[in-house]
Amino acid sequence: MAALILLAAVVCPDSGAAAQDDAAQIARGKYLADAGDCVACHTQPGGSLFAGTRPMATPFGTLYTPNITPDAETGIGKWTGDQFYTMMHTGRYPDGSLLYPAMPFGAYTKVTREDSDAIFAYLRSVPAVRQSNRPHELKFPYNNRSLVLGWRTLYFTEGEFQPDTAKSSEWNRGAYLVQGLGHCSMCHTAINALGGSSESQAFEGGLIPMQDWYAPSLTSNKEAGLGDWDLADITDLLRTGVSKRGAVYGPMAEVVYDSLQYLSDPDIKAMGVYLKALGAHQAADKSTPTTSIAENRLLLRLGSKIYDAQCASCHGAQGRGKQQDYPPLAGNQSIQMSSAVNPIRMVLNGGFPPGTAGNPKPFGMPPFAQSLSDDEVAAVVTFIRVSWGNRGSSVSARQANELRSAPLN
Repeated sequence: MAALILLAAVVCPDSGAAAQDDAAQIARGKYLADAGDCVACHTQPGGSLFAGTRPMATPFGTLYTPNITPDAETGIGKWTGDQFYTMMHTGRYPDGSLLYPAMPFGAYTKVTREDSDAIFAYLRSVPAVRQSNRPHELKFPYNNRSLVLGWRTLYFTEGEFQPDTAKSSEWNRGAYLVQGLGHCSMCHTAINALGGSSESQAFEGGLIPMQDWYAPSLTSNKEAGLGDWDLADITDLLRTGVSKRGAVYGPMAEVVYDSLQYLSDPDIKAMGVYLKALGAHQAADKSTPTTSIAENRLLLRLGSKIYDAQCASCHGAQGRGKQQDYPPLAGNQSIQMSSAVNPIRMVLNGGFPPGTAGNPKPFGMPPFAQSLSDDEVAAVVTFIRVSWGNRGSSVSARQANELRSAPLN
């Protein structure tokens, strides 16, 4: 054994440097996998890292994510770097078969070969798990994978990210992360009946299918557009889940917890610079009244009483909140959006911002689904959406009732 070690030292004098290079590549790959939030889909809660089989409900049936550990039989242990890049870049398996677009290859195609190789090196380093992939359970005719060809023709444009030479390097880094690894458009762009989205409507917001959360527009300052936010408030929200302007809940809380809190300060700032630039449009108010004037007056009277009894102790009599434990409701864009889904869900189900290094003990909101009727939920949400200068529209008891059965994730 000593002779073998000596021979290795003689033949490979740079083996130590190579090992350091490998370690650096793996560490970089882990960072990029965090940026891509790979764990959110490929790891079952309480399951083995990246072993897959996590169900993803879609309007077309249930997909199950694949095992991407280096197991040779059930994972990607036999894949090459070329094959992994092809999958990321083109949305095709090594045998040429097509991935369903629940895998965000429409965004990952923008990832550079260098970053793809680093992610692959990291995935090759995690413990191999022998766990067979679970077959998808898709409705007819969506179980015919060849139909993805039509989807790709309509909605997929292959190609790595191309920097905008008219923009700063910081803006371009933010654009690369938001458009590529972060695949933010998967939620923040409306999804149509075919499961596709229009590039012309990118980041303009939409209801997340099967989850019943509304991902707000990142381009309109009337929704989540950040054009009038201070950069520090944007970076605080991305890194910790809370800021002076509000807090994240629902699916976005998972993104911050699993992904964004692990990114470097320069990358978070770059994302903030890009997102702030997106918020340059003042979209027309698309909200429509759901109640009559007389009904609206009744809702406001009832809502005011419920707010004083249930909400004011935390959010303040004038909706100013208590920084940073209880977010403000007055002037809060997420309260006033055309869609009232998110504030209704928060009243019904409550929730917590993510527990992050910057906010390790988040204050949460209790659920009121068991104590408030549909009429009472509609009343207090309406009151919050139109008080203290807020310009939201009223909501109805029917809207509240429809969201009582929404999934809690």
